[in-house]
Amino acid sequence: MREYSWNSFKDLIFTNPAVVDQDPHVDDGDENTERGNWASKKEYILSMIGYAVGLGNIWRFPYLAYNNGGGAFLIPYFVMLVLAGIPLFFLESAFGQFCSQGPINIWRAVPILQGVGVAMVMVTLIVSVYYNVIIAYSLYYMFASFQSPLPWSSCLSQADSNCSNTPIVYCNVSGSLVANWTQGNSTCPLSDIITDPVQSPSEQYWDRVALQRSSGLDETGPVVWHLALCLLLSSMIVAAALIRGIKSSGKVVYFTATFPYVVILILLIRGVTLEGARDGIEFYIGSQSNLTKLTEAQVWKDAATQTFYSLSIGWGGVMTLASYNNFHNNVFKDSFVVTLTNAGTSVLAGFAIFSILGHMAHIYKMPVGEVVKEGFGLAFIAYPDALSKLPISPLWSILFFFMLLTVGLDSQFAGIEVITTCLLDAFPKTFKSKRALLTITTSSILYLLGLPCITRAGIYWVTLIDQFAGSWVLLFLVLLEIIGVCYIYGGNRFIKDIEMMIGKKSFTFWLWWRACWFFISPCIIVVILIWSLITFTPPSYGGVQFPVWGLVLGWCIAVFILLWVPVIAVYKLMRAEGSPWKRLKSLCSPAEQWHPYLDIHRGERYSQEHCRLRIRHKTKPEVNVNVISSSWL
Repeated sequence: MREYSWNSFKDLIFTNPAVVDQDPHVDDGDENTERGNWASKKEYILSMIGYAVGLGNIWRFPYLAYNNGGGAFLIPYFVMLVLAGIPLFFLESAFGQFCSQGPINIWRAVPILQGVGVAMVMVTLIVSVYYNVIIAYSLYYMFASFQSPLPWSSCLSQADSNCSNTPIVYCNVSGSLVANWTQGNSTCPLSDIITDPVQSPSEQYWDRVALQRSSGLDETGPVVWHLALCLLLSSMIVAAALIRGIKSSGKVVYFTATFPYVVILILLIRGVTLEGARDGIEFYIGSQSNLTKLTEAQVWKDAATQTFYSLSIGWGGVMTLASYNNFHNNVFKDSFVVTLTNAGTSVLAGFAIFSILGHMAHIYKMPVGEVVKEGFGLAFIAYPDALSKLPISPLWSILFFFMLLTVGLDSQFAGIEVITTCLLDAFPKTFKSKRALLTITTSSILYLLGLPCITRAGIYWVTLIDQFAGSWVLLFLVLLEIIGVCYIYGGNRFIKDIEMMIGKKSFTFWLWWRACWFFISPCIIVVILIWSLITFTPPSYGGVQFPVWGLVLGWCIAVFILLWVPVIAVYKLMRAEGSPWKRLKSLCSPAEQWHPYLDIHRGERYSQEHCRLRIRHKTKPEVNVNVISSSWL
């Protein structure tokens, strides 16, 4: 009798008609007993920080700062953070928390733009494929670091004259002086020309041992077995961490989100004690800062782009993680904590990176700028080379690559969670009791899709996907997101939704956010998007240009992602009834299922009586169009 009474009360208060089966991985103490919530506020914050703080903070931000005026770059970076980064992060977090849905069902607010949510999931799916490969690279290098000396500390025994353990000064075919595998500005007599490229030991190890890199995208070659095993291990780690969704990943992030900071501090303390560290830091953010760079538009473009990508705006992950919050969680405060922590991490990582690169430049007796790289060149060539020069080099190398591993895993956790959450929200009866199987299946599919990226041409595939799936496409989706929320759904209506969660705020409080959402942020995105398309250059890797068919495939990836937006919009318009104007009007209005997930949070604005009154003002065909089922479409 007691059990029956409790079930009746629970059904009366919490049951949502769209969801019948309760997720067995939901705890009894959750506010949302059907969908689940974070076990604590700490787990949400750590998961958000782990998702936002990615490889870009470590291998891209320091290079951008160095390349765009050093310390002067912090000015446009933090300006863009305030004008676009924080406002858009706040918008996505509030959007997801309000309705407790993933990035597809969340567009019940503006049904005609539901394709934007599908496109976000497609981006996350494609990016998760190569992100898993990068985690595999980190695993391989971490295992390889358990050797003394490090295997990339000297040229391979079978190396030819193209590898040198010491800096070599020679001339390339154009007569320019080249030092230590990089090009300088002096000139050489043509009689001294050397045409064969010279690699450092770490670069040779990366190309010949780790990647076994082929000559180009045309030469696929076999799967590199040691990378295949590392990719399998990384897939298993991700699946194990997400086996219970946020209930298990929320516990893992206590380590994976905090450990990188421990390593960064250790590397920083070690780095600043080395000879040449001061030169590296000055090149990064010290006396070499160039304020005149602020007059160059490229600097501001780089700052804005780094802000968007670093905070993972437009990927759907921010909405997904926020959707598991309690309804009255202070999402406004959380947005500041996560965004400022992310920015601070980028700056701190730069000090750790450049202090050790400065020591490397001191050993090689060459300018710091000659050893600075970004992306794969920094993470798997320049920095490992620098670490190999330190005493107890295996220890520092293990720490560094374990840090890359944990940073990558956090971002991958959120990527997988986006995919599984959308499937759970779309097909609750099918997947609600099979979350573990769904997670394992998703990880297995990503593993299989990642196999082409660990062939001998794998690095070219990774570069191609990164350039076409994770670049300007995201800017386009974010722009549509702002238009949908602020101009179609209504910025003032959205503000009232947020006030239902965090309490009433003054007009002055919202003035700044209105300015950013309605004007400043969209203008910044439009400028960057147009600039990115105008200045687009075909991607390449290691001086190897991609074949025409590879570039066509890259554009097909971008089109495949964006095509979901018009296709779903046209599909919905075709299924609607009435005149074209009535169809468009109905699909630009919130669906009947757009409301806070739980009845107790809907208040007067989203009460059942209010919904009935809204239905009476619509014709029957329009109501049928707006009622979105539990499926995506």
